[in-house]
Amino acid sequence: MALGSNTKGYETPNHPFQGERIAEESNLIGRYGLANKEELWRAQSELRGFRQEARRLLGDAQGDADEAERKGEAFLDRLRRLGILSETDSIDDVLSLEITDVLERRLQTVVYREGLANTPKQARQFVSHGHIVVGESRVTAPSRKVATTEEDSVAFDETSSLADELHPERAEGQE
Repeated sequence: MALGSNTKGYETPNHPFQGERIAEESNLIGRYGLANKEELWRAQSELRGFRQEARRLLGDAQGDADEAERKGEAFLDRLRRLGILSETDSIDDVLSLEITDVLERRLQTVVYREGLANTPKQARQFVSHGHIVVGESRVTAPSRKVATTEEDSVAFDETSSLADELHPERAEGQE
């Protein structure tokens, strides 16, 4: 990550006390069950990196979107594989991505959206406590990005107590 001398992997806001930004961040943290603002800032930095790469590709191609897409094919394929872009999206669409596009691809959010947990916070707990597998692998990182091909393989670990459909913490109507 080329964030200059900042080695944290994310950048903090330039103006720490803006009421509107703070309210928006709090809304996103609650909606996606993030642990703290640092997780949100990491996602924002990741999105900023996507946009910078798209701008660089467009600049190198001197505004020719077709040439930029040819040169950035691997970059676009990666975003499509992660489900951040749809198959029909172009390099111009990278510039209009929102932070929610990145947050929706987190394992924590996918577990919640798949109905394996009642709330995003509960989804985070299930993941971090090792109750969730992606494919054959147990994953304990709620921030892990889930590729669209992996989405159907997100499930409870069969050795987990939550694999029992009658477990009281399971969401209503889960299979």
